[in-house]
Amino acid sequence: MAGVFEVEVDGVEHDHGLEHHDEPIQFDVSKLSPEEKWRVEHAKMHAKHEGHQAMHAEMVLILIVTLVIAQLVLVQWKQRHPKSYNLVTLFQMWVVPLYFTTKLHWWRFLTTSFIFSVITAYVSYRATRKPLACTTPRLVYKWFLLLYKISYATGIVGYSVVMFTLFGINLIFRIKPEDAMDFGVSLLFYGLYYGVLGRDFAEMCADFMASTVGYYSASGMPTKHLSDNICAVCGQPILVDVSEEGIIENTYRLSCNHVFHEFCIRGWCIVGKKQMCPYCKEKVDLKRMFSNPWERPHVMYGQLLDWLRYLVAWQPVIIGFVQGINYMLGLE
Repeated sequence: MAGVFEVEVDGVEHDHGLEHHDEPIQFDVSKLSPEEKWRVEHAKMHAKHEGHQAMHAEMVLILIVTLVIAQLVLVQWKQRHPKSYNLVTLFQMWVVPLYFTTKLHWWRFLTTSFIFSVITAYVSYRATRKPLACTTPRLVYKWFLLLYKISYATGIVGYSVVMFTLFGINLIFRIKPEDAMDFGVSLLFYGLYYGVLGRDFAEMCADFMASTVGYYSASGMPTKHLSDNICAVCGQPILVDVSEEGIIENTYRLSCNHVFHEFCIRGWCIVGKKQMCPYCKEKVDLKRMFSNPWERPHVMYGQLLDWLRYLVAWQPVIIGFVQGINYMLGLE
């Protein structure tokens, strides 16, 4: 059913001496283009908030002060109680997008989130069992390493689509700019979101398994003696020599001369964010171990993940708190 709007035209002056008058003009909004509809809504919003400059300035001040205080509180919480902060942030990262996407009926995100949640819940359950099964570490690191690579590839493709759209390459394929941009931004969000969530879950699982596998301890002293042909991450024998090319995976030797399965040490360093030898705690030389630059945990990438983690997990909470303050003060 078509909607009809009235627009007041105030103070129209005519050449033949008629008085000023208000003339309501009616038009069918269904006949407008999307850009014209946006302009009408924009004009209505300006008319609604006209004369409320002082109130808006007060609301902006409340928002800025709340953001600063919240940032200080979160930084202090992270420094003083990192475990509880990471746990709550991980829960927020998982729950907040589910709430909004369920409310907006974004079934594609809900489907991918359901698949991710089921598999990750099973892997996390296996990682937290005691005693730890001998196949669990490889299962955990393989899953999160696979998720890490998929999220990286998805993010790169999404970023490439966004850049191609900005340069107008989408027009060669007769794709509308808004469709190409939506597709690129969606892929970029999927890649970054599941990359952050996967790494956080992997770090949690790595901490559980490291305290269970026997070679790792919080004090830094190994609780078991490591044989030359045993991987300190999974505790399984190493069948491929360092100098040989493996069919499924290779064997890596760190600068401390300890050897590990490829999937185990990649999962430990890349996914679990443990940049040290699982046995002797010596710092891992990632440049020497991995020639591919995308596999090195960069400081900039870590800062990007922290920003995205804050944006997804805490920004909606802070904005909701600000809206509550405005409501109590009678601000609109």
